[in-house]
Amino acid sequence: MAQQVRKGEELPELELKTYLQHHNLIQQIDSPLKVSQFSTGFSNLTYLLQIEDKEYVLRRPPVGAVKRGHDMGREFKVLSGLNKGFAKAPKVFSYTEDASVIGASFYVMEKIEGIILSAKEARKRQVSATDFPTIADRWMDTFVELHQLDYEALGLGDLGRPVGYVERQVRNWSKQFVKAKTEEVPTADTVMAWLAEHQPTEYQHSLIHNDYKYDNVVFKDDTWQEIAAVLDWEMCTLGDPLMDLGTSIAYWSMATDNDIIVNGWPSPTTMEGNPSREELVELYAQKSSRAVNNLVFYYVFGLFKIAVIIQQIYYRYHKGLTTDKRFANLNQATQLFCLMAQQAIQKNRIERLF
Repeated sequence: MAQQVRKGEELPELELKTYLQHHNLIQQIDSPLKVSQFSTGFSNLTYLLQIEDKEYVLRRPPVGAVKRGHDMGREFKVLSGLNKGFAKAPKVFSYTEDASVIGASFYVMEKIEGIILSAKEARKRQVSATDFPTIADRWMDTFVELHQLDYEALGLGDLGRPVGYVERQVRNWSKQFVKAKTEEVPTADTVMAWLAEHQPTEYQHSLIHNDYKYDNVVFKDDTWQEIAAVLDWEMCTLGDPLMDLGTSIAYWSMATDNDIIVNGWPSPTTMEGNPSREELVELYAQKSSRAVNNLVFYYVFGLFKIAVIIQQIYYRYHKGLTTDKRFANLNQATQLFCLMAQQAIQKNRIERLF
């Protein structure tokens, strides 16, 4: 739900309205504009613009972020391509790199109506244990559909280099962790060494989302029969679809996981009726007709990638580049995800880690 804009993350009204008028998204420069901010998520800043009986969504990088990982132009390109053949991608209207408008690059897209299933939303709606098998099934259908898209036909064949993708990912995420370190994390060193040694060298190629989880899809309504849209395409690329699966199951916390994960990172996936991580992998294999080999590697990589993302956010807070108090203890979360990865390595499984 959109709320009041956080201090320090406001948008300049006149410059923004001038831009919207120039791109034929509004008629009058003096039309009243209401700006609110979507508070969930720790990465790109997302705003709701309400003007002239229209609603738009604006996406921009977080304050103080480097362009890598927050490339609005790339995300706009992805969505523009998907708009040609994937009905579950939000329609995009305009993009600019001109920082004189709001102080950063940004793009404007349609607002999607529906339900984003966060833990808070699931509790509020009292989603039942009998609903979650349907929710998980439709969620997985869309995940598989995404991996089966013809990215060449969508004009996204130059989005990435799928050959060598796994090796580059292991190397680059390890480098990013070292760069964002604010303290020593021995478990991270163990995990990075293990990933470098145990990575697969042969794998299939597809378009991958890289952040596919419950709160990045919009369900049409509470029958849970249809997903209206998939959100947050900032990390979409071409690569190994099992790397995408690994990230998704890393986000898929379970009621039997460490209490700090269950309570500190609330997720509807911990609620009764959801499949376990192992069941989720079986569902993916069944629907995609794809063998899921090296499962522990993909899960460990997913956990480590989440740890790096969290650490990068904490680094910005630690350096005073953002004052968002939600980030104050994220270094502890970094350590926990690295510990989970180490446990998965030692026990050679993706569940029952503690």
